[in-house]
Amino acid sequence: RYEPTWGSLDARPLPAWFDEAKFGVFIHWGVFSVPSFGSEWFWWYWQKEKREPYVKFMEANYPPGFSYEDFGPLFTAEFFDPNQWADILKASGAKYVVLTSKHHEGFTLWGSKYSWNWNAVDVGPKRDLVAELAASVRNRTDLRFGLYHSLFEWFNRLFLEDATNAFKTRKFPTSKSLPELYEIVTKYQPEIIWSDGDGNAPDTYWNSTGFLAWLYNDSPVRDTVVTNDRWGAGSICTHGGFYTCSDRYNPGHLLPRKWENCMTIDRSSWGYRRDARLGDYLAIEDLVKQLAETVSCGGNLLMNIGPTHDGRIAVVFEERLRQVGAWLKVNGEAIYGTKPWRAQNDTGTPGVWYTFSPKEGKVNAIFLNWPVSGTLELGEPRAKLGETQVKLAGYKELLKWVALGEKGMIIALPRLTPQQLPCQWGWTLQLTDIN
Repeated sequence: RYEPTWGSLDARPLPAWFDEAKFGVFIHWGVFSVPSFGSEWFWWYWQKEKREPYVKFMEANYPPGFSYEDFGPLFTAEFFDPNQWADILKASGAKYVVLTSKHHEGFTLWGSKYSWNWNAVDVGPKRDLVAELAASVRNRTDLRFGLYHSLFEWFNRLFLEDATNAFKTRKFPTSKSLPELYEIVTKYQPEIIWSDGDGNAPDTYWNSTGFLAWLYNDSPVRDTVVTNDRWGAGSICTHGGFYTCSDRYNPGHLLPRKWENCMTIDRSSWGYRRDARLGDYLAIEDLVKQLAETVSCGGNLLMNIGPTHDGRIAVVFEERLRQVGAWLKVNGEAIYGTKPWRAQNDTGTPGVWYTFSPKEGKVNAIFLNWPVSGTLELGEPRAKLGETQVKLAGYKELLKWVALGEKGMIIALPRLTPQQLPCQWGWTLQLTDIN
């Protein structure tokens, strides 16, 4: 059994499924999806920081005295079709999904007993959005279902009171935050608890170790659940299950502990933005690059989309997810279930990232640029004459190659028209019998 100490909790082996999954989809959805302007931090930027664009936006579009709470009933979700969402998630090739059950605004997407009249069952959609998506994902896909939960809430009176007392009092975690965590685990049995938002309070204030000990010992998901590292000030990148370290974390080198790169397709925001331009969205080439870099360095990629207040996954997000799925159909063997190789990227040729498939004993070289010369030089692999074989994922015939002394090889790529290429954005060479 795990003790409620970081020493004991950090020693828990991460359930194997998480490292094998490699790719998940993050969904930021909440009342912030109603103004859908600027950022999911809309309430904070408007009311607390009084940033000019937010103040002007409200003055121009809403009557005087309109409060953030007034957005609640406008969060309607009338087009939310959880089956359609599940089908898009499945098509993306993702192996898990993480939904924001509650962001820093405190609005819960389920009918929480601890969030009176500020939840999706009492206000707005009048539906349990967490339950509906969980059911569809589990009925229609093999994705693992996870939930994001914010520890703190910007404007909760109990939290602000505790903060004024330098967190010597613990009214907010005992009456709100912790009961919610126990509630979502018991009710929905998520296999990822993605914690966030410590409000500058230490993990002792949140009783994070007490909750995690229960989660790992006695909860209904104790054998399969994974958690991240955001459990109080100072715990990030130090304690917990897998490390996130920061948003959009992509170190570019191998880390000793399992980590995750959580990032957004919209460069500027996690929530939906009506004011986004096409150039604000990462192109599929960018996403494939992020995936290859992240996985080669031992990480998972958690790619975020922000649905609209009425429950639609915007067409641009759907297209990106389906494109990633199409790429993974061809190159998935170089991603799923792989381990980092001795080299993460190629020393000689930029834009080449390596992974290793332990079952097949294959080295995968994912290259992001198709060379004009038709030959690709790799500086890392040590090839063996008469033994090493080179295959292009999605192409039937073996490729010809020559060794470059002790280390390195030149590979002749097939001459293909754009229509004949196995995929459009990044390709995989599979090398067998490499020293």
